[in-house]
Amino acid sequence: MFDTDEASKGLGIELVEAADGRAVATMKVTEQMVNGHDIAHGGYLFLLADTAFALACNTHGPVTVAAGAEISFVAAGRLGDHLTATAIERTRYGRNGIYDVTVHRDTPEGPEVVAEFRGRSRVIEKSRETR
Repeated sequence: MFDTDEASKGLGIELVEAADGRAVATMKVTEQMVNGHDIAHGGYLFLLADTAFALACNTHGPVTVAAGAEISFVAAGRLGDHLTATAIERTRYGRNGIYDVTVHRDTPEGPEVVAEFRGRSRVIEKSRETR
């Protein structure tokens, strides 16, 4: 799925791993992602988290999309930050699922949480040919 995700790849998002309801993706905050307050625009943080969420909920095979999501911005992203989004499946029931994503940056003191995201997934097809 990530191979054909031009939106995510166009922003420099890289897939680290994805398997069994879990995924990790990274992104560097560039000048184009910084807003008038000199911090990372929240839309870019949401997009990184949403990408990790999409990768995690599609690890089971059937085509799965977001049915809804919300994000809490915990700290400001800064120019040059190398952010990591880790998505973890909380539960699946019927065609639905719930996934939590933590976005963090590494600091000398350890990981610092930048945002917390919760996504609700919905299976729409049993399978899909991939390019």
